[in-house]
Amino acid sequence: MRTTGDAWSQARAGRRAAPAGVARTEHLREHNLSVALGFILDAAVPPSRAELATGTGLARPSVTPIVDQLVRGGMVRELVPRPSVRAGRPAVPLAPAQGTFAGLGMEVNVDYLGLRAIDLSGQVLVERVEADDLRRQDPGLVLGRLAGIAAQTLRRLRAEGVRVVGTSLALPGLVDSDHGPLRLAPNLDWRDVDVVGILRAHGGLDGLLPSLANEAKLGARAEARVRRFDGPPSFVYVSGEIGVGGALVLDGEIFAGRHGWSGEIGHVVVDPSAAGGPARGTLEARAGQEAMLRGAGLPPTATVHDLAAAVDRGDPRARFAVASAARALGVALAGVLNTVDVDEVVLGGTFGQLFAHVHDDVERALDEMVITAPWSAPRVTHARAGLFPAMTGGALAALRRLVAAPSAWFPTNDERLVPDAAQDGHQGERAAAVPAAR
Repeated sequence: MRTTGDAWSQARAGRRAAPAGVARTEHLREHNLSVALGFILDAAVPPSRAELATGTGLARPSVTPIVDQLVRGGMVRELVPRPSVRAGRPAVPLAPAQGTFAGLGMEVNVDYLGLRAIDLSGQVLVERVEADDLRRQDPGLVLGRLAGIAAQTLRRLRAEGVRVVGTSLALPGLVDSDHGPLRLAPNLDWRDVDVVGILRAHGGLDGLLPSLANEAKLGARAEARVRRFDGPPSFVYVSGEIGVGGALVLDGEIFAGRHGWSGEIGHVVVDPSAAGGPARGTLEARAGQEAMLRGAGLPPTATVHDLAAAVDRGDPRARFAVASAARALGVALAGVLNTVDVDEVVLGGTFGQLFAHVHDDVERALDEMVITAPWSAPRVTHARAGLFPAMTGGALAALRRLVAAPSAWFPTNDERLVPDAAQDGHQGERAAAVPAAR
């Protein structure tokens, strides 16, 4: 299985995404709708119809009916016209609609579960996170709890007139495919769990059973979307929590591997001679959150903020624990970069919170061990996608359904779902959005 990249970015590629051969009229129409919608969702500045035609390669006469359909369908809104310095009608900027459609991203991790609903404009409509130690808890109970939260959220969104187009669930382990099973989540102590089957039995999702993915891959999807304005991004993403996960992004696409299991960097052995065997010498065993807290002499209930504060105070045990973890992370990443030929590492999660304390040691290890460093020095950068990026990535993945086939979500009658922007008072400004879906 190969997980493709952000469908919004694919749509932005315009005709390059079209299948070879002669397309049927209805297929061409759907393709053009998808291209136009993807371009508007991806735009750094709301484009006019003329800019949409230029940017996508769509014929100018076809742009107006396409945009009209997207506006009537509640996917695009027209903003206040821009002042024009030339004769003729002022340009009307086009922006993603707000509060009409949403994707729901859910997550079960070792120390929390939760969800986030995001609309086409990137607004967070609902967010709920519950902290808990979920290790060795019964999967049926944990997933039943999540199903209950999701059911409440879906009822709330529907009552507010929001159509949820899909759901996605991030899990901290090996997921066999979009529908599972979850093969292994070692830090939860879950093995071969039929996640979708359990959620189906609990009910409440009303035909919106989630697609499944590793949490690091969905976090990387959110991160890739933040970075899209810099060009199609390529980087190795590291998600540090209780465990350590990773994902590879190549030209904006998530590389999943043959079975979808790529990115398990936490299980890379960085100290094969460790007492207790190689399993004690993995990156996760050396640089996971619990390993750092233990090395710093802090209790298991301490937080990463507590660890960072101890380092800032100059506590020698804390400084040594974090420096050792950073060195181990650099060793593991050097092997990855030597293999995949990518020159940027993005640190998220725990490592993002400790970025100022680990950056130099990680970069130093990469400079020493990456063979191409003299010609293309590896960069270590801070994740930009904010808290709970896997939930954001899951919501974005769910919204891809709508972008891929907009007409499937058009209303059955000709009713307008949203008012013209000239009446909504936004004055050409986009709503506040989570960083990953700007």
